[in-house]
Amino acid sequence: MIWVIDASIAVRWFLEQESHPHADLVLERMLSQPGKFAVPELFCFEVYAVLCRLHPQGTEVFTKGMAPVLNCGILRYPMTESLASEAAYFIEKGLTGYDACYAALAKKLKGMWLTFDEKAHKLIEKNKVSYTILKGLPEDWEG
Repeated sequence: MIWVIDASIAVRWFLEQESHPHADLVLERMLSQPGKFAVPELFCFEVYAVLCRLHPQGTEVFTKGMAPVLNCGILRYPMTESLASEAAYFIEKGLTGYDACYAALAKKLKGMWLTFDEKAHKLIEKNKVSYTILKGLPEDWEG
């Protein structure tokens, strides 16, 4: 299983008031098993923007904290015509363009988009490409 990681998880690694044990477990596994993880190219930009808005040293935290994540071997997937076409389906279901790219990537890779965004997950829950980790990690997380 390929796990597509949402920016809502990554920002919790760096914002003390937003920390969450499930986000920490994702980071730990991502660093130890990078081949099981992917992010769309917009992930970096989203995390950077949030950190710059909410953290007093946003750029420094991003540069130092995200470098190990971005360079550990995870798949960083570019925006392509086929991904955009797939994302259009999820936009029709009510997702934002950003969220639709995460869902489309999960579908394309036959994986699962992990997010803290329960509202987005509920909009596409029947598609079985997303999982909200607020209350727990997926059953097949260890597999």
